[in-house]
Amino acid sequence: MSTSTTAPVDVNEEPPQPPKNGLDRYFKISERGSTVPREIRGGFATFFAMAYIIVLNPIILGSAKDMYGHQLDNGQLVTATALTAAFTTLLMGVIGNVPIALAAGLGVNTVVALQLAPRMSWPDAMGMVVLAGFVVMILVATGLRERVMNAVPLSLRKGIAIGIGLFIMLIGLVDSGFVSRIPDAAHTTVPLQLGADGHLNGWPVLIFVIGVLLTLALLVRKVPGAILISIVVMTVAAVVIDAVAKVPSWGLTTPKWPGNPVSTPDFGLVGDVSLFGGFEKVGILTGVLFVFTVLLSCFFDAMGTIMGISDEAHLTDENGQMPGMNKVLFIDGIAVAAGGASSSSATTCFVESTAGVGEGARTGLANVVTGGLFAVALFLTPIATMVPSQAATPALLAVGFLILSGGIRAIDWDDWTVAIPAFVTMLMMPFTYSITNGIGMGFITFTVLRVVAGRAKEVPAAMYAVSGVFAFYYLMPALGLT
Repeated sequence: MSTSTTAPVDVNEEPPQPPKNGLDRYFKISERGSTVPREIRGGFATFFAMAYIIVLNPIILGSAKDMYGHQLDNGQLVTATALTAAFTTLLMGVIGNVPIALAAGLGVNTVVALQLAPRMSWPDAMGMVVLAGFVVMILVATGLRERVMNAVPLSLRKGIAIGIGLFIMLIGLVDSGFVSRIPDAAHTTVPLQLGADGHLNGWPVLIFVIGVLLTLALLVRKVPGAILISIVVMTVAAVVIDAVAKVPSWGLTTPKWPGNPVSTPDFGLVGDVSLFGGFEKVGILTGVLFVFTVLLSCFFDAMGTIMGISDEAHLTDENGQMPGMNKVLFIDGIAVAAGGASSSSATTCFVESTAGVGEGARTGLANVVTGGLFAVALFLTPIATMVPSQAATPALLAVGFLILSGGIRAIDWDDWTVAIPAFVTMLMMPFTYSITNGIGMGFITFTVLRVVAGRAKEVPAAMYAVSGVFAFYYLMPALGLT
């Protein structure tokens, strides 16, 4: 996701400098052209952009029942979600030294809640997630995961990055309420509409619109901390408006100063896992397919996010590869297992980390800040979750633009065998609301087009294997395997 030298995000880039102290040397802050204040701002921006997961993940998991009718406790889920996000984000920052924060993955938590839990107990379902994490770590240890990533052509990598840019822009528009899903009852083939009823109504949408304009204006004016300033300013404005106008609904998060800002964490779900109990409930084949489903989503969602963010943060070389990638991928595998072990579902790399990268984050120090804020959120969850999505999501639109402006020119549009797959990838991510689907359809298209063009030898063996896995995955429902 590299940007051009004229893009606003690059104006504050500094040439590499000698390390100033031990902290600088460890995180390579000066070497990567960053500064400590910029890393701190980036860490805050990323946290605010993804803090919603502390509220949303418990809602998704807590609303489902396992085969015995049991539901997970909401307070315990909040603790598990914040704890795992803090631990894995800090681990990625200190060991991986990249500004990629982690938390419970959206999509995977739905699979766990709606596919796994109804067929077994909650500990069994979370055990499946832990096993998927172990498999990810094995794939990394054997070099297979990095081999798959290195097999992706540069133009297709750029397509993945652009797809993520479009995807996070759509996430921002939907989460803010600027666009919404048209109910099936409307009997229309049009899936989305402006606002909640075809019009922009209410204070929350106005906060989002002003936030977008403020963020872009600050970027154009080259103001340091543009994204974070916008989030803070619009949060304050939202708090004031909610107090004065008594807004009926802000969606998931209400911008109101809590009466009791301190909460006591409840660690009751941590460690409540049964690794192999699920196989006794559903059988070996179905159990393996459940683990495979979780694995596939975690594997490629994280792959796309890591590739996109590392490119946008200028951490890749001329071939689009990032030094130390294997270490980052292994930590991601640990995160998947840790999410299952805490009963917060699989933890994975968050695309909202682009908010911090857009603010200038280039090292793991930003992750230390983000992870630290998640740790604080264990005790101050009411404060951590008072930032409305309408104040945080403008960052996603701004960063999406920056990603597109730099990446789209790097695709080889003259070679249709790679340009078309890149095009398919970048469209399918937002249109299917899934990074994994975008990657899978792009890979399959690339492999097929290279073969029919008589260039089968130019397709790496890893691409054939992965395309076959994706083809099997998409055919599973037709084969009666879901």
